[in-house]
Amino acid sequence: MKKLITFRVNDREYEIAVAPNRTLTQVLREDLNLLGTKEGCGVGDCGACTVIVDGKPVNSCLVLAVQADGSDITTIEGVARGDSLHTVQQTFVEMGAIQCGFCTPGMVLSATSLLDKNPRPTEREVREAISGNLCRCTGYQKIVEAVQEASRRMKK
Repeated sequence: MKKLITFRVNDREYEIAVAPNRTLTQVLREDLNLLGTKEGCGVGDCGACTVIVDGKPVNSCLVLAVQADGSDITTIEGVARGDSLHTVQQTFVEMGAIQCGFCTPGMVLSATSLLDKNPRPTEREVREAISGNLCRCTGYQKIVEAVQEASRRMKK
């Protein structure tokens, strides 16, 4: 039996009937057509499905949609404003922190959440914040540098 839930995604209210076993990833991708949230491993190891729920980055593959009832959710589609990329997105592009791009939405959301709480993180804090997001293309150095540059730009 489906349950009626409401939540706010990227500043838009939704009321949707969901089966109790559907994950937040499934609802975001399949019902709301927010395809920026990637389904990677499906068991919370890779972080490709990271979204921000009530200010905290979470693996949406591990969250049942019914658990998100009443929550405020940000997906990668909600980070940019209009045609302007978020500073974190812009620095990822400029500094070559994007490889295949599969991990990028989750990385950007983890970094954005970090910078919202800690505008001047150390390198160690950046690495810790993105530690739940796996990049299989290359190392993390450019990603860490992009987050630190975003921090500098956002400070101004």
